[in-house]
Amino acid sequence: MLKFTEEHEWLKIEGGVATVGITTHAAEQLGDLVYVELPEVGATFSKNDNAATVESVKAASDVFCPLDGEIVEINDAIVAHPEMVNADAQGAAWFFKLKLANPADADGLMDEDAYGRMIA
Repeated sequence: MLKFTEEHEWLKIEGGVATVGITTHAAEQLGDLVYVELPEVGATFSKNDNAATVESVKAASDVFCPLDGEIVEINDAIVAHPEMVNADAQGAAWFFKLKLANPADADGLMDEDAYGRMIA
């Protein structure tokens, strides 16, 4: 099940853990990424806290935590190779895995159709 935020993050939720990244649309808007900073494993965030940072040739941008939870894994590959985000933003270039404090909160996020209408 994919969910989306108004801040252009996507979530794939499985068993109370959300894999989080930025959307293909966001990656296209940013342009070629040159730097990614990820949170520490074990860090806890509230919804809309700044959890990560991306920098492109155009601008720096914050990546927000989409829901309350704890970081349980990060994707070191995108730190070493930020260009992966441009190539596969909604696949191999996920940013972090978040153990959700309350998985039911995800029900309030957009589905793919709603997100598509928002960026249209």
